[in-house]
Amino acid sequence: MRIVKLDEQTKKNILEDLLKRSPNSYGEFEQRVADIVDNVKENGDKAIFDYTQRFDGVKVDAQTIRVTEDEIKEAYEKVSDELLQIIRKALKNIEDYHVMQRQQSWFHSTPKGTILGQKVTPLEKVGVYVPGGKAVYPSSVLMNIMPAKVAGVDRIIMTTPPGKDGKVCPTTLVAATEAGATEVYKVGGAQAIAALAYGTESIPKVDKIVGPGNIYVALAKKAVYGHVSIDSIAGPSEILVIADETANPRFVAADLLSQAEHDEMASAILITTSQELADKVSVEVDKFTAELSRKEIIQKSLDNYGYILVADSMDDAIAAANEIASEHLEIQTKDPYHVMTKVRNAGAIFIGEYSSEPLGDYFAGPNHVLPTNGTAKFFSPLSVDDFIKKSSIISYSREALEEVNKDIIKFAESEQLTAHANSIKVRFES
Repeated sequence: MRIVKLDEQTKKNILEDLLKRSPNSYGEFEQRVADIVDNVKENGDKAIFDYTQRFDGVKVDAQTIRVTEDEIKEAYEKVSDELLQIIRKALKNIEDYHVMQRQQSWFHSTPKGTILGQKVTPLEKVGVYVPGGKAVYPSSVLMNIMPAKVAGVDRIIMTTPPGKDGKVCPTTLVAATEAGATEVYKVGGAQAIAALAYGTESIPKVDKIVGPGNIYVALAKKAVYGHVSIDSIAGPSEILVIADETANPRFVAADLLSQAEHDEMASAILITTSQELADKVSVEVDKFTAELSRKEIIQKSLDNYGYILVADSMDDAIAAANEIASEHLEIQTKDPYHVMTKVRNAGAIFIGEYSSEPLGDYFAGPNHVLPTNGTAKFFSPLSVDDFIKKSSIISYSREALEEVNKDIIKFAESEQLTAHANSIKVRFES
């Protein structure tokens, strides 16, 4: 891995480099996506069936597009009992974590007759998109569906592209069933997002769409935002490790590669105060890369977006990490909790040398759907909050309103909104 001295110029260059990975940088695909979205909006099922045959090589119709109970049963027969038990253990951890995020409605009253409050209501219908291209991620299925289930969403509608055999990958289907998907449809790409956003004869319109996908999926989510809600526009995966001289170079190298193997656009960055650690990690990265199964992808990722940055101080390292605002941030220092208190921007923070990033991907419980491309500065991980909405509650008695009615009338008249003022005045006519 390249080793670079951390200063303001290198930090600026790296930030500019990383931003090139954003879905917002792929405008040449937008018209193609817009055409697909418009076609599905206009022609519904017909467009869905045509695109599925063209892009996935599978013929589907109104009778076969929805996964059946028999197909689910067949999927369970193909997944080993050992993997099923692991999925269930992970699911329990994910559920337990998200249950703690639940919010309750609340009300506050006064003796004068005012009641103010907030009513928390789960969304009615949510769409979950699950990719089916280069790799299959049942862990992502669990992470997207479970918080919706915990929130109390009535219908969780999953779409995923079918394989060449016309079926959904068994592990994906089992994970969806275990997590609580109410229905699964065999459709992928931008056309699936459009179907969820606008509805077709077979696929119901939803209130919100969540889940990762390729550039077409990301741009389709961007295109339908406002007509429905979305979780985020996900970019390529990324990891940043803050480490000092006490860190184990093999652990650090292994963790960097755990994200570099996702795809050629993934980013893996180490920021350290130790030149010796930097050198040792670079050596270990080369050793691991030579023997790992996805070494071509890893090497391209590291060549494009892999860095080891040597900082003068831990404060400089933390400041750079806050600027980069990585999706995953590991802290492997002699006092990791102290460092954690200074971290302002990160999707998920992993503290200590035994809290490696894959622990969060698969098993610990916190959601692995995280903000990317610096959006951790203002976005949060997927959570139960993404599947609820809040309504304000206001109730005043005559006595309570009478006490403030002149103030409200004066305020409304200052904005020249006389109908607003009149709505208060009529309640106190003699």
